[in-house]
Parts: sequence; C-alpha cells; structure tokens
Amino acid sequence: MKKLLILSGKGGTGKTTVAAAFARFSGARALADCDVDAPNLHLVSGELPRPRVTDFMGGDKALADREKCLGCGACLERCRFDALSLSGGKIEIDEYACEGCGVCAHVCPVGAITLSPDIAGQQELYSDERVFSTAMLKMGRGNSGKLVTKVKLDLLKYAPDCPLAIVDGSPGIGCPVIASVGGMDLVLVVAEPSPSGISDLQRLVKTAESFQAKLAVCVNRWDTSPENTEKIETFCHERELPFLGRLPYDRSASLVINNGSSVADVDCPLRDALKELFSRTMALLDLSDTAGI
Repeated sequence: MKKLLILSGKGGTGKTTVAAAFARFSGARALADCDVDAPNLHLVSGELPRPRVTDFMGGDKALADREKCLGCGACLERCRFDALSLSGGKIEIDEYACEGCGVCAHVCPVGAITLSPDIAGQQELYSDERVFSTAMLKMGRGNSGKLVTKVKLDLLKYAPDCPLAIVDGSPGIGCPVIASVGGMDLVLVVAEPSPSGISDLQRLVKTAESFQAKLAVCVNRWDTSPENTEKIETFCHERELPFLGRLPYDRSASLVINNGSSVADVDCPLRDALKELFSRTMALLDLSDTAGI
C-alpha cells in the first residue's frame, strides 16, 4: 500500500479539497483525516456508515468532591494554572485549564480532590467497502500527536489490501503534522500564493525534510497571484522538489463544497486541474490513475 499525505503550511489553502478530489478520482478504499483538531474530510466524503466510536484517553485531570470540600483555599493558592476557583464556598475546577499536575490533590487536607483519567477525544472508524479513520480532540487537550498516531494505526489495521491510502493532514508544523509524516510514501504540500503562504511552505518543507519525507508541491488559487506562484516554483526548483501543478481559483468550487460534495463530482476548471494534479501525483508514486480500485 502506498500512503499519500496531503499537508499545508496553514489552514484554508484547499488541502481537504485536494484530498477529497483525489479520493474520488482514485476510488481509494483507505482514507484518514489526521487533522484531529478540526477534522472535515467526512463532510465531503459522501454517505458514510455509522462509525465505531472509541474514547481516546489522555492524561489525568483533577476532580473535586464538593461534599468533602471545606473551602479552605489551600489548593487554590498552589495551582499554577489558575484552574481552580471557589463558588459558594466550594472548589470548582476548570477542566480546560487543568494540567493534571496533582498539586491540588496533594495539598487538600480532606482528600476532596482526586486525579481521574481524562477522556481527551474520540476516535471514529467508518467501515464498509472502504475504511475511513478519523478523530476529534477535545478543546484544551495537548495529546494531538498521540491521537494522530492512533488514527493512522487504525487505518493500517482495518483498511483493505489496496494500492493507495489517502491521508488528510493538519495545517502548520506542529505535533499532528510531525505524527502524520512518519511512514508516508509521499507528502503533497498545497501552497498558497501569498507572502505568508510562501513562508508557511518553507517552514513546512524544512520540518518534513528533517524526517526524510519525500515531498511534492502544488499551488492552489495560483491566478490570484501569479508573481508569488512563480516564487514558489523557483523555491521548489532550488530545493529540487517536484512541482506538480497549479490549481485555479474557481468560484463554483465554494458552492460545491458548501453543499457537501467534492469538486471531483462537478464539471468545472478546478476539477480539470485537480485531475491533472492527481495523474502527476500517481506517477510520482508509481501508481496508475485508478490506484484505489
């Protein structure tokens, strides 16, 4: 199985649009969304079966027993994260601020605070004739890299024996991206033709190359700034990175996506450009245009 990861240096570049179109073109039966902070590939992946949902356990969080609490404030004085407060003379804990360090439980004179395992998110596995692995991390949790790894492991465990797996990654260069890159045969970066987009691309390339990932680049909405698109192509040439194509700005694409469909399902200029990009990407992976079938 060849594994294709699609990344971007920032959100909103069209990464998921490309991933959804590639899934349609290839008929891929192995899909994953590793953007666990804001997964959205399922929104444009057509009808899906009921998922198998499992809890993702993170670290511990403090849990207060208000019946035991004396309201002495000993825990409040020692919390470094401002996660504690008094309400009606009893302690309350902000689960989003709590880091689970356990100091509050240690200093409580009556044992009114304990540490409890925290459900940090949920994994979802959709499985019928194809397998789609994804997850959602709860707000304020810092376990994104571990959850991404679990999403990938579920894909590899349950996906059918097929030539191609398509993985929609996270934007940026943080822990989810680092966890996504490992084990991929090709990372396709969707760049934005703007000064910040060029900077984001450079940071992402530097990060991915440090993990010896095989990279390729394309530019979305290239015609909004041909000058910056040229700069991106020059950067790719200088770094000896395959530049696989330019995707035009297409007003019809937004309407299609907002209706929960993939651009691959509609006859439009962006679809034609995506089809060419897909063919070049499959060639780089030594696969045919029907790799997922």
